[in-house]
Amino acid sequence: MRYMATYDLMESFRNTQQWLGSTAHSMASYPAFALMPNPALHWMAAWGEVTERSYRRMVAKPDWGIHSVPCNDGRDHIVEVEKVIERPFGDLVHFNVQDRKEMARKILLVAPMSGHYATLLRSTVMSLLPDAEVYITDWHNARDIPVSEGKFDIEDYTLYVVDFMKHLGADINVIAVCQPAPLVLAATAYLAEIDPEAQPATLTLIGGPIDPRATPTEVTDFGHSVTMGQLEKTMIQRVGASYKGIGRRVYPGLLQLTSFISMNADRHSKAFQDQIFRVMQGKATDHDPHNRFYDEYLAVMDMTAEFYLSTVDRIFKTHEIARNEFVVDGHKVDIGKITRVAVKTVEGEKDDISAPGQCVAALDLCTGLPDAKKARHLEPGAGHYGIFAGSSWRNNIRPLVLDFIDENAAGDTVKAGPPAKGTAPKPGDTDTANPDATPNLSIAQ
Repeated sequence: MRYMATYDLMESFRNTQQWLGSTAHSMASYPAFALMPNPALHWMAAWGEVTERSYRRMVAKPDWGIHSVPCNDGRDHIVEVEKVIERPFGDLVHFNVQDRKEMARKILLVAPMSGHYATLLRSTVMSLLPDAEVYITDWHNARDIPVSEGKFDIEDYTLYVVDFMKHLGADINVIAVCQPAPLVLAATAYLAEIDPEAQPATLTLIGGPIDPRATPTEVTDFGHSVTMGQLEKTMIQRVGASYKGIGRRVYPGLLQLTSFISMNADRHSKAFQDQIFRVMQGKATDHDPHNRFYDEYLAVMDMTAEFYLSTVDRIFKTHEIARNEFVVDGHKVDIGKITRVAVKTVEGEKDDISAPGQCVAALDLCTGLPDAKKARHLEPGAGHYGIFAGSSWRNNIRPLVLDFIDENAAGDTVKAGPPAKGTAPKPGDTDTANPDATPNLSIAQ
């Protein structure tokens, strides 16, 4: 009960801040005050508007907001978000472009379960939709999953990915973004042993901690500075009485958000101060760069306790993937069994979460894969966020990934897609529209 009370206390604090913001905005915007303009009232109204919006976003799952996509016929086609497979802890979602002939390229984006929703990859999805059939893993907020549905740890996550890949068929091209990279690599090796015909055509790993020992960062240092007992005692709580998952042990999203922001507190503080003044001056809009970024960044979800703890223990402490000792459902996975799936790694030169060297380690683990089917890319000047959603992704990495898919997919099935050409960004180029181009998105990223 103590941990449930703590969970509810955090929610009460969040709700109170949202109420204070809404109240301040309403009071300071009272029409009668317009008769005697006062800068303090303008500041109070702006503070209230920014505060209320920020705290309200913390408990709302963002919408995909992808309504249409331009196609080769010169028309914009409506996009319908369809659930292909529904599971308690996550769904397989297809972005169905209506009235468009099915594209030859099929891409599965494996989204991170790292405190944010899969909508974090919205811009990634939008950039791929004109050239491919796009699927994505849409993980659920643990607080909304009843305890009766059981546990969900990294082995369960891996088996979910295995099932999704088997369902989509051998012509699927998998892109794992950040946290899931080691687990998707393991899932591919698992399929190589138990169902070789279900292996994907290609596998692209973007900024993932395959071997956290390769280049230590603040994230990996944290994993070694605390014991599992300390982590469980300080980070794990039970879902409170307001949600379907009452009693489930979770790593709360609000607690994760506190950790995210504390790592770059000065930058976030300045961003919100600047936004308050922009609101005062009438320069802010619903879709300005600040609101676009923070509407997503502040929307957090709870992770199951077993997923969080097993990630820290088995990926960052004992390095089961890096040592090729990972076990799934009693079966020891051998990454060396991957012999025909082309594997590409993508890293950012300035990634301070999954630093260069951590992801490319996957290629050394693929001992059974010919060098001709291995590829690597280090993006100059790019941070963590930029390699999958920033200008570095749009201008350079995305075309390289599509070319890699076309070159390695079986036969000529994907050649129907348009050519993937892009302009390489200059060193240091990141997403300038993003006020926090390399946010800390997860303990596992």
